[in-house]
Amino acid sequence: MNKEIHTQYMREAIRLANENIKNGGGPFGAIIVKDDKIVGSGVNRVTAGNDPTAHAEVNAIRQAAQHLKTFDLSHCTIYTSCEPCPMCLGAIYWARISTIYFGNTKQDAAHIGFDDQFIYDEIEKPLTVRKIPTQQLLKHEAISTFNHWAASDDKIEY
Repeated sequence: MNKEIHTQYMREAIRLANENIKNGGGPFGAIIVKDDKIVGSGVNRVTAGNDPTAHAEVNAIRQAAQHLKTFDLSHCTIYTSCEPCPMCLGAIYWARISTIYFGNTKQDAAHIGFDDQFIYDEIEKPLTVRKIPTQQLLKHEAISTFNHWAASDDKIEY
């Protein structure tokens, strides 16, 4: 793909972000492209839908996965108006998206109140010192679920 095509796709993600602001959403937009076709798009609807997971990238991934009828989005590219947050970056990796293009940086987002550095910091901390108390419970019972799945002949690995 040439630079002009990448530019057009990024402009579409930015257009979606700007349109979303007018519709009561956050300033984020994303599209997913496969074989030179947009297969998914999303905007930030966190406050509009009272869903903290409704980030543009996650919504675009959901739409692309439904459209393509697969959870494996390898050979897809995501264009997002801002560098993905930790949740979205995790979703992008789980979806196996091949390439990420972004407009604004996470520092740009922090300057307007979307600072996710604390999440990166928390991930690096031991469980015992994180801001949200976290502790393991019933491991010996919970592991049976993993053992059951591992032994299953009809599982779909991802």
